[in-house]
Amino acid sequence: MKTAYHSAATRGNANHGWLKANHSFSFAQYYNPERMNFGALRVLNDDTIAPSMGFGTHPHDNMEIITIPLEGDLEHKDSMGNVGAINEGEIQVMSAGTGVYHSEYNKNSDKHINLLQLWVMPNAQNVAPRYDQKSVRELKKNNAFYQVLSPNTDDDGMWIYQDAWFHLGDFDQTTTTAYQIKKEGNGVYIFVIEGSFNVGDQELNKRDALGVWETKEITFVAQPHSKVLLVEVPMSF
Repeated sequence: MKTAYHSAATRGNANHGWLKANHSFSFAQYYNPERMNFGALRVLNDDTIAPSMGFGTHPHDNMEIITIPLEGDLEHKDSMGNVGAINEGEIQVMSAGTGVYHSEYNKNSDKHINLLQLWVMPNAQNVAPRYDQKSVRELKKNNAFYQVLSPNTDDDGMWIYQDAWFHLGDFDQTTTTAYQIKKEGNGVYIFVIEGSFNVGDQELNKRDALGVWETKEITFVAQPHSKVLLVEVPMSF
């Protein structure tokens, strides 16, 4: 098993006033040649957006874009005609494909929003752009990992054009559990949202991350009041 530890404090960061951003991988003005990606995972941004502020209309192509609100309501509008808001407990997926324009705003005028946005490099180029959002509240399991994204259209949660699986884990008590790698050659990027976990000898606290690959199983010890995101992606693609 190989690992790469990324503490929260080593992320790139930017403060634009209306936007406070933390970048797990090179993004915008943050460039680190040793932090370009983890396999097919190209971007993991941890953004806090001020009330009524947001990202104006901008383009994307040939990228799978996954947005997970942690707090607040995110307003979305795109060139495919989709207009609406996503909330905590929901996940948004946009396959940019041949090209799409979109904007994202904090819908609330009195509180900030905190969200994770991830970009995964697809296994199919120039597909027709698509948009989807779904509540994953009914999938939630206590003290266990639960799947919220996969490559399969008929699986639990969302799907994308890549052999990738996303799981969330919510723990309210000390729990030892394991995650089984879904596909040979994949690795898992472990991102702690809240609380703390131990993976082997490595302790992970809030917003710490650990990349793990060349293994079939990962054992976790979760502490009470902890939440984690597991992003399984191909290491070569």
